[in-house]
Amino acid sequence: MPRLLGVEIPDNKPTRVSLTYLFGVGPAIAAELCEKAGIDGTKRARDLAEDELGRLAALLERDYTVEGPLRRQIQQNINRLREIRCYRGIRHRLGLPVRGQRTRTNARTRKGPRKTVAGKKGVKDLR
Repeated sequence: MPRLLGVEIPDNKPTRVSLTYLFGVGPAIAAELCEKAGIDGTKRARDLAEDELGRLAALLERDYTVEGPLRRQIQQNINRLREIRCYRGIRHRLGLPVRGQRTRTNARTRKGPRKTVAGKKGVKDLR
């Protein structure tokens, strides 16, 4: 398996598909990378020569923010929002949806499993 920026990319898939295994590289950027590096995107990753891998790694380092630096940048942005206590920062801090979704129902991904609260017993009529 070829390694790019410390990540093993699958060797049995086309290069442009294998590149999407890097955090921050989607299909469009992968196709753009192959074009800039002069590599056939349909060529399998295992068939890439060392100089082609080097060109891809150099392009990624120079022109794109991917993997560790991108994760760090995202985390710093979230921490900045938390520190200035803006609405989005408060939502991050409370673990609630940040982008305006409803929370009365359908917020289980952010809120976690339901915490069941015992309901009130109905008052029975004693007639």
